[in-house]
Amino acid sequence: MAEETAGQVAGNAAGEARYPVPPEVLRRFAEFGREGSTLAVLRHARIAEQMGLSATDHKALDLASRAEGPLTAGRIAQLTGLSTGAVTGVIDRLERAGFVRRVRDTKDRRKVLVEILPFDEEKFAPLFASALDAVEQVLERFSPAERETIERYERQLLELMRAQVLGGNSA
Repeated sequence: MAEETAGQVAGNAAGEARYPVPPEVLRRFAEFGREGSTLAVLRHARIAEQMGLSATDHKALDLASRAEGPLTAGRIAQLTGLSTGAVTGVIDRLERAGFVRRVRDTKDRRKVLVEILPFDEEKFAPLFASALDAVEQVLERFSPAERETIERYERQLLELMRAQVLGGNSA
């Protein structure tokens, strides 16, 4: 393992080493994140359009599909940050497009749940192929050890973003 540098800051409660981040490095990474976010939004807007959905509907479907089982409209509102009224419109459109259906909660018949319907993943796989190809082309340029570092960075960034955006719970 590499020797600790003189600039290393004491580890956190988990014993993880921390290092100061110069403002220029932070600026560069912020710019990478900004451009990457914009390009990801544009890519997913195109994919959503090809699926017959709006970008918001597509991402709401993605969040709901990651949950363990059906969700209430209220929970979808929490996950997406949309108002309950907006979520009703999203659910209506997803239902018309054949991606979800409303079902009664078996434990509380007053509750209506949104259930993701099975769909032909092979039909939509080509829409995501170019993104997967790009990831593969880039990862091929990094050693397995470098990939572990990149993966650790991505996991930790996602964990913090998930906590900020979704309140720490993605399901």
